[in-house]
Amino acid sequence: MENFAGRVAVITGAGSGLGREFANEAARLGMKLVLADVDAHALEQATDALQAGGADVLAMVCDVRKAAHVEELADAAMIRYGGVHLLFNNAGVGTAGLIWEHTEADWEWVLGVNLWGVIHGVRVFTPLMLDAARRDPGYEGHIVNTASMAGLLVPPVMGPYNVSKHAVVALSETLYHDLRLVDAAINASVLCPYFVPTAIAHSARHRPGDLRHDGPPTPSQQAGQALLEQAVASGKMTAADVARITFDGIRRGDFYIFTHPQALQGVVQRMETIVHGLPPADAYAATPQFTAMLKAAVQGEGK
Repeated sequence: MENFAGRVAVITGAGSGLGREFANEAARLGMKLVLADVDAHALEQATDALQAGGADVLAMVCDVRKAAHVEELADAAMIRYGGVHLLFNNAGVGTAGLIWEHTEADWEWVLGVNLWGVIHGVRVFTPLMLDAARRDPGYEGHIVNTASMAGLLVPPVMGPYNVSKHAVVALSETLYHDLRLVDAAINASVLCPYFVPTAIAHSARHRPGDLRHDGPPTPSQQAGQALLEQAVASGKMTAADVARITFDGIRRGDFYIFTHPQALQGVVQRMETIVHGLPPADAYAATPQFTAMLKAAVQGEGK
């Protein structure tokens, strides 16, 4: 996709972080926007700012865990604009701690947003985009699923997040192949950012009441949360940088969109261990202080 002006972009998780910057970049390019977020206040602020700049915006509070919410979002987009050209399945949350310490509610929350949100987006919007392509020979569509480098690497104490993002990578690769089978005028990408300063480390503030984790955090959960906050805050690349990189990838038709190519060395090492049947490589081999911090917290827990 090279032409954006006048076309329609749907963005989940649009109230802050990467989603907000995707919306800003899409508006700069003259796109019409359908914005969704579970945070009504953040969504309102984003909408007001974009409309003040002249953007055409439809905003809806949407919990992407719920199929009915995503279906209502699609219905509203079709009623308002008659079609969708660019879809960002972007909403995401995170949690930390030893994998066996996560509750059922932890798993349901993270997989619900990070994986089921993408599943619902692909399931609901792809048929609408395929139908538009059949009706319009000049139609161009693109779907971007936000995964993470944690979808290609396996850092410790990030179990539910890792599982969700690996699944998003697999879903996206399958989507790419399936679109090729039907010769669709729709491309697909998976975005794999590394650490970028966003509010992902504090996503628990939007955790629904029925999935709340009310127990005290374990030492590993405290250490994992501290590490996540430190790593995210230390990121040198901004969310706006990621948005520009992503739109450049859309223009080129890239499938894998990487924000930090240097992190791919860890992916190479992981693939080599798999091919040679070796134990999993340490995702923090280049930053041993992170592993030392986590080990000290976990081993202290048992004393």
